[in-house]
Amino acid sequence: MTQKTKKEGNAPTSETQALKLTALHDVSQAVTSSLDLEQVMAKIMDILHEKMGMERGTLTLLDAKTGELMIEMAHGLEKQQIERGRYRIGEGITGKVVAAGEPIVVPNVGKEPLFLNRTGARDIERSNISFICVPIKLDEKTIGALSVDRLFTEDISFEEDVRFLAIISSMIAQAVRIQQMVAKEKETLTTENLRLKSELKKKFRPSNIIGESKRMADVYASIDLVSQSRATVLLRGESGTGKELVAHAVHYSSDRAEGPFVKVSCAALPDTLLESELFGYEKGAFTGATNSKKGRFELANGGTLFLDEIGDISASTQIKLLRVLQEREFERLGGTQTIRVDIRLIAATNKNLEKDVQAGNFRQDLYYRLNVIPIFMPALRERKEDIPMLVNHFLKKSSEDNGKGVKYISNEAMDYLIHYAWPGNVRELENAVERAVVLCKSDTLTPDLFPIPGTKTNPVLVGMQSPEPFKDIETLAKESSLTDAVTNLEKRMIQDAMRQSSNNQRQAAKILGITERILGYKLKIYGLKSDSQEEEE
Repeated sequence: MTQKTKKEGNAPTSETQALKLTALHDVSQAVTSSLDLEQVMAKIMDILHEKMGMERGTLTLLDAKTGELMIEMAHGLEKQQIERGRYRIGEGITGKVVAAGEPIVVPNVGKEPLFLNRTGARDIERSNISFICVPIKLDEKTIGALSVDRLFTEDISFEEDVRFLAIISSMIAQAVRIQQMVAKEKETLTTENLRLKSELKKKFRPSNIIGESKRMADVYASIDLVSQSRATVLLRGESGTGKELVAHAVHYSSDRAEGPFVKVSCAALPDTLLESELFGYEKGAFTGATNSKKGRFELANGGTLFLDEIGDISASTQIKLLRVLQEREFERLGGTQTIRVDIRLIAATNKNLEKDVQAGNFRQDLYYRLNVIPIFMPALRERKEDIPMLVNHFLKKSSEDNGKGVKYISNEAMDYLIHYAWPGNVRELENAVERAVVLCKSDTLTPDLFPIPGTKTNPVLVGMQSPEPFKDIETLAKESSLTDAVTNLEKRMIQDAMRQSSNNQRQAAKILGITERILGYKLKIYGLKSDSQEEEE
């Protein structure tokens, strides 16, 4: 018959008490030695066996999802025996301990019909084994049980053993609490990590790059093409056209999206510092190198390395970079160990690398290594049809970021922005819209918030080039005769086309839908010049 803890044996000796105190001290140190519950329990079970002579110690915990009790850790049991140790609440001795939240002692398991011996670890018919099981409680809830076997002798004090194991179970409960906190924190961090990665994918996916022009459609097609490969990409284009945004889009559209994206601005670092940033260094490699440091190539392993302003690197760095691209290996500064990396390289430049190669300022072999798949980013003046979309996007973003209630932009202001040359490209447009939003005192942006630069009232914008305000046909007709109005409108359209095409006569003729010869004739009549005419002079 199952017995509670009221049976007492002989009084414990001072030697036994000393052993228990030592065991409790050792268990408390084990609990604080690691955040891994399995390691903690392995130490506790070893202590119970070595110090107290207890056999087959088991930690059984309640699975909240299945409602079953399962052995989480055991001493003296094989893997298959542990897997068989499953109980429902109220089933067997362990199940009853968890159900009632009270300890149970079985002096002789061979004479107790409720003892299931489900693990099959004991020969209960031939051995004289006692079984002690105490509940493990956390926040007044029973979450499992701790049980041990002991060889039955007349001098055993079950009450002392239960009291001792109850103290141990409370320590185990704290270890379980710590494990649950760690698991919850890991789950939170994992969820947050997945959320941030998802946001990055959304932020840098091609559909979030603003623009629907033919030039941008070509960029999107290139992103889709190169994302499925491992080839090196060279982004070409003027400053402020969005090369870094495209680099992110290539990374997050590729099979390396789960890996790191590491960026290095080559122009922002001096040569000596750039090499240490790219390749890392060993302790003592130079004055001040008190510790070893991984370089950006190592940090980008398994992901993408983006080298911005690649045209500004020195000749010595070009040689080292060429080796990494060819061999996929390098050594840290001051080191001798060869480090291999698996990276996808994306480089960007606003320079004419071909001219630099001809001038001997850029290695030809490195140029060919970088220029495997070039993507050309169009200047904003080459895709003016995208300006309204960009303006509305930046207007909404700037209004939210600055806590303003600006929602609209007037037709006159939009016309002004469309006809401006934007030498600083998309970055300049974003800054101009944000400035206008900050200065706006209503819900609508007006032309005066985008003033003609260089005036006395607006010295901040000196250097911007702006066309005259566009006049519609009705206004032109009122100011002059019909012939003059038509002439002025034609001249203005030619000026706009020339500005939009960066003064290229052939492109301007396509925009206007006329032949290059007719445009040349019109330019001569109105006293306007193209690039070809300027070169001839």
